[in-house]
Amino acid sequence: MRTKRLARAWRLCLAGALLIALAACAAREAAQYAAPVPGATLQPIYVATERALDRTGPFFGNKRPGKVNFFRNTISVPPTHTPGTISWPEGEADAATDFVVADTRIFEGVGQMVADIRAHRSGDETLVYVHGYNNTLSDVMYRLAQIQTDFDTGMPAVAFSWQSAGDPRGYVYDRDSVLYARDDMEALLNALTAAPGEKVFLLAHSMGAHLTMEVLRQAALRGNRRLLNRISGVTLMSPDIDPDLFRQQAEAIGHLPQPFVIFVSRQDRALSLAGFLTGRKPRLGVIDSAQSVAGLDVQVIDFTALGDGEGLNHMTPVSSPQAVSALRGLLAQRQTPPTGLGRYLVLE
Repeated sequence: MRTKRLARAWRLCLAGALLIALAACAAREAAQYAAPVPGATLQPIYVATERALDRTGPFFGNKRPGKVNFFRNTISVPPTHTPGTISWPEGEADAATDFVVADTRIFEGVGQMVADIRAHRSGDETLVYVHGYNNTLSDVMYRLAQIQTDFDTGMPAVAFSWQSAGDPRGYVYDRDSVLYARDDMEALLNALTAAPGEKVFLLAHSMGAHLTMEVLRQAALRGNRRLLNRISGVTLMSPDIDPDLFRQQAEAIGHLPQPFVIFVSRQDRALSLAGFLTGRKPRLGVIDSAQSVAGLDVQVIDFTALGDGEGLNHMTPVSSPQAVSALRGLLAQRQTPPTGLGRYLVLE
């Protein structure tokens, strides 16, 4: 029996290593400039990034810069766009069929970026997107433009682009980068909520959910309730967090911002591998009941049935056309999960 268990463990290790090796050999797409075409949707995407501005691709093995850069890219989403998808060019970019960068403005600092957001914002709320493991700057900008297009949030969108290696070999590097980024993200949120009535809605994916929880916990430990009270809601999508750690983080935060929603998929293969790498314990993004979050003021929505296998089912709520349609329906009808502790909603 012990021999069989060891053999199975070695097969899983080899499968994981093969997956990482294949992904590492694949070329990463990079954002390209092109003039937009009639019918394209132009999405202004604000970015606060710890990366150098000339580093839109992988960063594995490089020293982390000590400066945060701020800019706005206008992303052109093609008229042929299908919900949930990002159209990368094959060769030279064509705005008629591909996501492209139409325009860029670099800001001297966070104050200048916040002033530009205020000048173009109709309300007082800003969406802040925090990406996950193995993301390049190009990945982050295009994904947020796709989300803004598919869900028409009505809020200006800011990507906090922490120092991911953008390489599947960089899992440990990325976990360290999350801790490295806490102060910078908290400073960004403070700047976005500095004026009376300003609020932020946090959307965090995968390892970015870990960063988001660490920032909220840090704010609570600092006694920064002003910031916590300015958060209008939190959505953790496929969170790459140990459930025990999440509970400890949530209890340290105290009163969680509301609504506080967790998107999960029991067939998330990326989180299954992460669970194996971190001790064979299921991550928060693959829980199959409310037991792991019982007693916490959170709601869980299970997207398992709507997965289409794309991207290892790791971004199902925003990458599966069927899931996008279902989620848009929920938002349009204001059918959020019923109020209650540890409520678990399964979408069919």
